Amino acid sequence: MQKDFSELIRLATRAREYAHSSFSGFKVGAAILTKKGKTYTGCNIESASYGLTVCAERVAIWKAISEGERDFSAIAVVADTNELTPPCGACRQIIWEFCGDIVVVLANLQGKTKVFKMSKLLPNPFDSKFLNS
Repeated sequence: MQKDFSELIRLATRAREYAHSSFSGFKVGAAILTKKGKTYTGCNIESASYGLTVCAERVAIWKAISEGERDFSAIAVVADTNELTPPCGACRQIIWEFCGDIVVVLANLQGKTKVFKMSKLLPNPFDSKFLNS
């Protein structure tokens, strides 16, 4: 599973700079890689109505899906934290539902990285198979 994700991390780090985090100051960037090798990026966007805030991972996935992409191989998530920041629960659900058991690369601005399979971050996920019973 381990391969060079440096370009994916670089793109997520760059996307992080566009974050609209005027309330929390917590900037996050994400980059999702399709199986065809195309990359889509996203950043977190906060709203004064906090419940309308959206995470970087979901922005990247929505951008890819809105361009017709359906097959993904990896997603990188970058934040400026000492401890690597994993996707929140809502993002874990969306990643699983739209991307399956892809590679999730966590990174920070100090160059620390860790690689997971999505199934490690979201064991026993809820998905459409439960709706077709």
